[in-house]
Parts: sequence; structure tokens; C-alpha cells
Amino acid sequence: MPFPRQIAGVASSLKTSRTGQIPSVRRAFLSTTRQKQARNQIYDSVRNLDQFYNYQLLSSSSRTPLITLWTASYCPTCRVVAPLIKEMVESGVGEEEGGVGYCTVEYDAPDVMSAGLGLTYMINSLPTLLSFDAQEAQTQTKVSDPRQMADKKYLEEWIRNEARRHGNRGGGTSGIGFFGGLFGKS
Repeated sequence: MPFPRQIAGVASSLKTSRTGQIPSVRRAFLSTTRQKQARNQIYDSVRNLDQFYNYQLLSSSSRTPLITLWTASYCPTCRVVAPLIKEMVESGVGEEEGGVGYCTVEYDAPDVMSAGLGLTYMINSLPTLLSFDAQEAQTQTKVSDPRQMADKKYLEEWIRNEARRHGNRGGGTSGIGFFGGLFGKS
């Protein structure tokens, strides 16, 4: 019977000399808290699904929303709006609220088109700003109006509101909620 001898040998090696008891094993679980002022992260343009899902995972694991700007090579408005948004994110807008991740999604990239990524997230005009929080599209705060995207004050407030989500999926604003219009303000 080699099995009981092996167990007895292991148990005797675990015993301490003074108490004769097997020591308890404790695991230390470290919890990380979100930094008060996170840095914004700017990613490369998305040209395939792997990049898109990787950026979502990185954003979700750091509990920061991922702001995506959906663009196309044939979109002249996109070429005007994209540098403005990138400049705001680079300058630190939203960092005090928890930070954001940012990338452009090339809607007309072959892999993005063939996967129907735009259809999945209801992208029906370009450019479109869409935030993802905890890997979920925040379609209620989607911005498709280029005039709003060109308005620095509006854009700054939108980025700050998205940064306030912190992976909680809820709106970053103190609005009345989804059913607020039906049942009155809460």
C-alpha cells in the first residue's frame, strides 16, 4: 500500500515540531483600487475584430470606458473631427473623472465590414462616437451629429461624463434614468 505511506509522509512533513498541528495556509488577496486620476489611453486604429475586442478587454480590466470614433476613408467630416477628439483625449480631458481609452474604428476596413461590426453596434452614419463600458455599448449616449463633435465644450463634457462611468455600466451623468420620461423624475 504505497498510497497511505505517501500521505503519511506528506502529513508528517507538514506538522510543526512544537504543536504537532498542520499549519494553516492563508492566501492574501490584494484588491486594487482605481487611481483617483487615471491617465487616458490612446490605441491604434481598429482594422480587425481582434484589435477591437482586445481594446475592449483592456478598457474593461482597467475599469475605464472605451471611446470609439467610427470613421471611414471616404468621410471628409471624419478627417476634421478625428484630430479634435484625439487632441482632447491626449490633453487629459476625463482623467480627473477616471480616464478613458480612445480609438478610431475604420468602418470601411475589410475585416470590420465583413464582420458586420457597424451593424452590431447600430452605426448608421459617419462619424459616430460610441462609448463602451464594461464591454457594453452605451448606445443611449452615442453621438452622430458632426456639429456636436466639432463643439469643444460639448465634446469635453461628453468625454467627462463617459469617464465617470468607471466600469459601472450606468450613465456618467446625473440624469433621470431610462424610464424617467415615462414615470417622472426621480
